[in-house]
Amino acid sequence: MCGRLSQYRGIHDFVAVLSMPGALVNSVGDQPLGHFNAAPTLPLALFHVVADRLYVDAVRWGWRPHWATERVAPVNARIEKVAHGHFFRQIWPHRAICPIDNWFEWVDEGGPKRQPYLIRHHDGSPILCAAIGQLPAPDEGQGEHDGFVIITADAQGGMVDLHDRRPVVLTPQLAREWLDPATPKERAEQMALTQGEPAESFAWFKANPRVGNVRNQGPELIEPAEYSE
Repeated sequence: MCGRLSQYRGIHDFVAVLSMPGALVNSVGDQPLGHFNAAPTLPLALFHVVADRLYVDAVRWGWRPHWATERVAPVNARIEKVAHGHFFRQIWPHRAICPIDNWFEWVDEGGPKRQPYLIRHHDGSPILCAAIGQLPAPDEGQGEHDGFVIITADAQGGMVDLHDRRPVVLTPQLAREWLDPATPKERAEQMALTQGEPAESFAWFKANPRVGNVRNQGPELIEPAEYSE
């Protein structure tokens, strides 16, 4: 999975798909989020649960432990290693969902530049990505070291032609179970390893090359059309 995605609709559209009962504590507001071309280090809306309440906070995309100061903060974590490796040990118990509209991959098709592709659900519905992070404490706002990573797995089916990794996307039912602090860590690992949505749930198409510049934003970046530079 390359480090670029979209999170542009309003948070209540994501909440409706998650369909999680109980109180919502919303710190990102009610307006459309507007991130058509989100890159690492950008604060993104993230769901997590504290004391039976669903929180949505803007959390930095990317995280590293305090002792790993000489490397760039990763934005993804491989499910094959994340549950038992040293690097993410601190945040593996702290599960979250990053709701997105789509993500992008770049493919070498023999041209002067790699071609970006947009991947989304067939029906355009929100995508619920499994994530873990160092998350904001209730009513305290984002801390200096807060951040999150998206869990990734091997690509499947035709997705292999785009990239060898993909985000672990959960159905709403599994996303609710993932968020539940009572879900055992072993069950969470099993869900991420074996129960992510299959490649058949997604469609992809060539995207506007302007998405390569993170300063470019706007709905034209997500339109399913061919573009020339």
